[in-house]
Order: sequence, then C-alpha cells, then structure tokens
Amino acid sequence: MDLQQSLIALSIIVYKEIRRFMRIWIQTLIPPIITMTLYFVIFGSLIGSRVGSMGGFDYMQYITPGLVMMSVITNAYSNVASSFFGAKFQRSVEEMLVSPMPSWVIVAGFVLGGVARGLLVGALVLVVSLFFTDIHIQNIGLTVLFFFGTAVLFALGGFLNAVFSTKFDDISIVPTFILTPLTYLGGVFYSIDMLPEVWQWVSLANPVVYIISAFRTGMLGAGDVPVWVSVVMVSGFIAILFAGCVWCMEQGKGMRN
Repeated sequence: MDLQQSLIALSIIVYKEIRRFMRIWIQTLIPPIITMTLYFVIFGSLIGSRVGSMGGFDYMQYITPGLVMMSVITNAYSNVASSFFGAKFQRSVEEMLVSPMPSWVIVAGFVLGGVARGLLVGALVLVVSLFFTDIHIQNIGLTVLFFFGTAVLFALGGFLNAVFSTKFDDISIVPTFILTPLTYLGGVFYSIDMLPEVWQWVSLANPVVYIISAFRTGMLGAGDVPVWVSVVMVSGFIAILFAGCVWCMEQGKGMRN
C-alpha cells in the first residue's frame, strides 16, 4: 500500500471514529461539560472565593488550564480505549490486520479520533470557563502545542489500554486507579510550590504535572516547571507510546488469543 492509499485509509478510520462519538454526542460531549461546569461552580466560585489568589492569579483563572487539560486527558483516553476494544470485541480489527493497511495507519486513525474528541471537549470547556472568569492567552503557540500534544499522548495510552484489555471492565481499571489520581495530584487545583520540598520532588514523577504546568504557562504565563522540560517529557512519552502501539499491532498483541 503506497502513501496515498495509506492516507485514504487513515482518513476513513478518522471519519468513522469522529462519526462514532458525534452520533451519541449527548453521551460523549454533554456529561464532561456538565462535570467541568460543576468544578467551576464549586471549586472556582464557592471555594475559590475563600482561597483568594494563587500564583498571582485569581483562583478561578488559576484552575481553568488544569480543568481544560483534565477534560482533554479523560476524553481522549476513554474514546480510544472504548473504541478500539469494541473493535477487538466485534473482531472487526482482524479485518484491518489481514489487510495491506500499515500498522501505523491503524494506530494513527484510532488515536486521531480520540484526539478529535479530546480537543472538542477541551474547547467547549474553555468556552464554558469564559462565563466564570476572564482568560487572556499569553502564548498561543505553546497553548496549542500542549492542547494537541496532551490529546495525542493520552489517546495513545488509551490505545495501549485497549490492546491489553481482555474484558470491558479492564478499560476502567487504568482511568480509575492510575489516571484519575495522577490528574488530581498533577497541580490542577494547586501549585506544587505549596507542597513541602519532599513532596515537590515526588510530584515531579507525575507526568501530568509537566503537562498542566506547560499549558498553564501558555495560557497564564506562569507554571511550576520549565517549559523545555515539559516539551522533552511529553515528546519522549509520545514517541515511546506510538512505537509501542505500532509494535503491538505488528505482533498482534492482545488480538490473537
């Protein structure tokens, strides 16, 4: 299969994935928006008024980048995990494996579908935030880079989760016991500078810290971690996960049982 045919196959998979979550938009788009709105009301308006400022910003402004990233992470991840596992369960993925379609096309197609959902929900949450606070993006390039990069990273993570899942319950294990704690402890609601020095060093082992810090730097102009460190970390994770996903597809991991 030449490059042109590969791109056609890629566009078909992406279209199918976008159509899949848009067809049930009441289930895929509305719930996360309602959830994030409650976060803005409870943590921003009610608790934020007692917290005051943080990092030199109004508390509502400070938590907005973290809440946007939280919505991008969870939706990009869950979309790919559920979609690819569904393809495994229905055995439609086997048709892709026996076709001349390259493995990278299959991975990229599902991942870009998850990216589309993550970015769409993230953009909607950002719009909702404007009803609660004023946001003036300081660095558009950096903001867009991590907006897109975060969706890619966690969509790849969702793909790997689906590859090694053997039943539908397995899809929820990683988000519940790993992804959610990492997100809540990643500096969404606080600055890691507030933590004791020992816990600051422990927090640096959390990859979500680098993502939220860089995105907050792009939006507000201030973060907890140097931007170049975040760029290196996220780029490295994306490269490793993409290579791992392609290798799993080529080896038929989790699909030839």
